Amino acid sequence: MADEAKREPARDPQDLERLLVSREWAGNVEGMVALYEPDAVIDCGGGRLVRGLDDIRALFAELVAKGARFAVGVQSPATISGDLALTSTRLPDGRVTAEVARRQGDGTWLWVIDRFCVADATG
Repeated sequence: MADEAKREPARDPQDLERLLVSREWAGNVEGMVALYEPDAVIDCGGGRLVRGLDDIRALFAELVAKGARFAVGVQSPATISGDLALTSTRLPDGRVTAEVARRQGDGTWLWVIDRFCVADATG
């Protein structure tokens, strides 16, 4: 059952955040990477863009190695238009994330764009 949880696909765009956080807490870098499309981009802030699965894997491996723990926030309902969805979470420190997900051919969802912070506690 634990192996199944590591491979659980996002059947709803709202699943992506929960799966990312739980996999990060478990140190499951490959499971985290599996939530992104091959050409996905992550905006880490400060002008740092991470593109493609190899670089995303390196980013998450670095975070896990440092013992980082993503915070559980309050998700806004996903805004869905066809095969695209906008997801967003307000984190406990006031930061707000924004992500774009795309429905895959099998009906599951993967992130295409992940911006770690679009607003902080000051605005």
